[in-house]
Order: sequence, then structure tokens, then C-alpha cells
Amino acid sequence: MRAQSPRLPDELAGRLREWIMTGRLRAGDHLHLERLAEHLGVSVTPVREALLALRGEGFVNLAPRRGFTVAPLSRHDFADAHRLQASIAGELAARAAQRIDAEHLAELAPLVDEMRLAAQFVLADMGGLVGRFQAVLWRIAESPKLSWFLGIAVRYAPQHVAAAVPGWREMAVTDHEALLTALRRHDPVGARTAMHEHVTRTGELLIHHLQQLGLWSQPAESPSHQGVPHHTGNNDRGR
Repeated sequence: MRAQSPRLPDELAGRLREWIMTGRLRAGDHLHLERLAEHLGVSVTPVREALLALRGEGFVNLAPRRGFTVAPLSRHDFADAHRLQASIAGELAARAAQRIDAEHLAELAPLVDEMRLAAQFVLADMGGLVGRFQAVLWRIAESPKLSWFLGIAVRYAPQHVAAAVPGWREMAVTDHEALLTALRRHDPVGARTAMHEHVTRTGELLIHHLQQLGLWSQPAESPSHQGVPHHTGNNDRGR
């Protein structure tokens, strides 16, 4: 069963983290364990484990007699997370540019071709393609500790969340075309710049989008929804 999977708390933490990062759960919202578990289609135990993990990451607070609540997340938090991610990702791209060979390029080039096609279709998994491209790049860089730190930073600035933001898909294609050109030239400076600019622009687009949605301009709603995101449907429910 799904509830018995050892990865389930991580999966739930990722889902809840995304809801917080996109404003579906707002600062001060009460995260009621039983109602969240019912909404997600799982038992209470993995939900509690997921929330404890998010507490350690600073996404939720835990107070006596009140339970779990969503922690405040400011525009500065978003900007800082993207600055950190851009610096680490840029360094990894530069290292990959120095190590890349023809076999690696043959692996990356088709992904950029797929991005160009996916950018034309809203339902295409553009974020997944970008993630696959970058995963190959981090492997080429052969810097596991730096990649680990990037994984931590990405939790606070998940690129896939920006995939639905208007303008991001086209921007991602242009940025990865520039990155691929730098990699083909074995140009670490160009690769670092292309990756840094991509992550930075992604952050700017996401911050503007969330501002337009009122994430920071409106007060948190009443916690009467008890831990169920503001805009949910059947597709959000766990299997």
C-alpha cells in the first residue's frame, strides 16, 4: 500500500512544500493532521512525519496546543533562495563545461530539442525536461557535495513550480539553448552565466506571479479550512 512506502513522508512533504511555495497554504494557516490526511488519501502518521520535516526546513511552525501552522514566507525569502540556487547551479554548470564530451552533448542536445517542442504545448512536462537536463549536467560536474547543497536550496526555490508561470516556458528554452552553446564550446564562464541568469530570471518571474496572486499583499485567510489548500480539486487527492 502507498501508506507503507518509506518514501511517502518525503512525497507528502514535497506536496505540502509546493502548496506553501505557491500560496495555496498561507502564513498562519492551521495544518490539521486528520483533515490533511483525509484530503491526501493517506494515514495521519506520514502526514505528521512530513510536517516535522517541513518544520526542520522552516516551512511550518509547531506550537503547544495549537499544532502545526504555516510559517511566514516573504519575498525576500524567495529572492534569497533563488540567489543561492543560482550561485550553486552556475558553479556546477561551469564545472560541467570543463568536463563535458561528445557523448554527454549527445545526451543533452535532444533534451533542448524536446524543450522547444514542449514550450508550444501547455500540457507538456516542460519542468520535467529542464529537470532532466540539469540532472545530467550535475552528473557531468562530478561534484556530489555541491549537488547536495543545491538540492537543499531547490527546496526553497523549486523550479518546477515556475513551470506554469506565463513566459517561463519560452524563457527556459532560450536559456538552455545559450547554456548548450556554452557547453559545446567548453566555456565555463558562459555556462556559469547562462545557468545563473536562468535561475535568477525564474525567481523573478515566480515572485512577480505570486505577488499578482496576492501572496504578500493580502492577509492570511481564516484557518477555518483546517489545513486543506484554498484551491483544491480531485486531482490533488492522493491515490
